Amino acid sequence: MISVGFLSKKISSISFHKIKTLLPKLIKEENRIIGDISIVICTDEELKEMNIQHLNHDYFTDIITFDFTTGNRISGELYISYDRVIDNASAYSVSAQEEYTRVCFHGLLHLLGYKDKTPKDKKLMRAKEDYYLSTLFHVKQV
Repeated sequence: MISVGFLSKKISSISFHKIKTLLPKLIKEENRIIGDISIVICTDEELKEMNIQHLNHDYFTDIITFDFTTGNRISGELYISYDRVIDNASAYSVSAQEEYTRVCFHGLLHLLGYKDKTPKDKKLMRAKEDYYLSTLFHVKQV
């Protein structure tokens, strides 16, 4: 089950319903089973505080992922900064919907075991994000 919550303010400009339908498809394509996944939308400041508290990183980020996966059942929490996503969407000239989807895919890929600490890992992670954006997000709904 996928749930979406908001720490501070509700964002109505994003279709979280669409994201909630795409994540299980990505999990299925990776030959895994969906468990419980929570997406929590935060402000920059809220996510930075979590970054300091849980990861000892004193900087802004677009997402923090907490992995509760057991075996093939993918579960976890994705905390996403509304402010970073909106800024990144503008910087990359994409819609806020597309950038939210990319960030959710990124967090989900972490739950699936993908890393992004080395240049090689980052390249694979970005290729996976691009692949799923092109095959799942950009597919016309009929």
